[in-house]
Amino acid sequence: MIRILIADDSIFMRKILSDIFATQADFTVVGVAVNGRDAIEKVLELKPDIMTLDVNMPIMNGLHALKVIMREAPLPVIMVSSLTKSGADETIAALEAGAVDFINKGNTNIINSRDISDSIINKCRAAVKVKGKLSAWHINSKRVSPFYSVTEGRPAYNSSAAGCTRLVAIGTSTGGPKALQDVITKLPADLPCGVVVVQHMPPGFTKSLADRLNQLSEVTVKEAENGDRIEPAHVYIAPGNYHMVVHKDAAGGIISLNQEPPIGNHRPSVNALFNSAVPFGKSLVSVIMTGMGNDGAAGMLQIKKAGGYVIAESELTSVVYGMPKAVVDLGIADEVLPVDEIANAIVSAIKRNQ
Repeated sequence: MIRILIADDSIFMRKILSDIFATQADFTVVGVAVNGRDAIEKVLELKPDIMTLDVNMPIMNGLHALKVIMREAPLPVIMVSSLTKSGADETIAALEAGAVDFINKGNTNIINSRDISDSIINKCRAAVKVKGKLSAWHINSKRVSPFYSVTEGRPAYNSSAAGCTRLVAIGTSTGGPKALQDVITKLPADLPCGVVVVQHMPPGFTKSLADRLNQLSEVTVKEAENGDRIEPAHVYIAPGNYHMVVHKDAAGGIISLNQEPPIGNHRPSVNALFNSAVPFGKSLVSVIMTGMGNDGAAGMLQIKKAGGYVIAESELTSVVYGMPKAVVDLGIADEVLPVDEIANAIVSAIKRNQ
């Protein structure tokens, strides 16, 4: 039985979430909390297996409460966020601080949507499985100071540059924001190629993620726009609700966004990105990291057949060892690495192709 604590200042949301979990035979709601301070006290008292934690609450907000909980009594936490600029920013910060995933309560009718209810249940079931890894993740999350910024000293690249003929493509999902921080913040300012990223995430949150990574990284990070020319030392993150594909040309590559139907329930889809990158052939380094399901595996198989280099995150550091496992099980991974070694592996693979 999965013992869950619900922390939300809204009586309405507490009732909705309680009703969702009441329909599941393997969940039991052991308590509710009405603010961040109450949430900390209930975690220490009830010792739940998992909790949902509202981002915006009185007395102490969810982000501050999360930091205390991860220090005093770590457990899997699913954030509950509204789709506002501040809500998205704080959600990204919470994922960096140790939250496993988040629920967006602002983009649809959570009461009547069976898909949203199923998503909440699936996220919580997946999160429970990561409990034993929380201490290691919490230590790793301190590697980059939340107040450190390298934006001021970042070298300026000529926007009219001819681009680059090599490419790095990254796909990730649950646990991805923290994994991306571990990788992208270690990429050097003189990276000789561009990086394209699909992170499963709703609209609004991808912009906050890109802005946050841009503050912390030596490379330039942005939410991708239709028609972007892929430049060296630039990272382009697919916007939520848009597929991102790349088109190879003599000067390098151009990004195109579309809203074609979801692939495997995902838009953006990792497979959509990877399949489009196949023409880069031996000049492509592809990376698959933590996430549920198998999005990206089919595309990586085509990349491997075209001579591209394949890196998968190891089970040791994956929040959810689903997407990387699907690639490893295909036997196509050139390297299977913990997340803190992936940036160096990317740089080494690029140098071998120079």
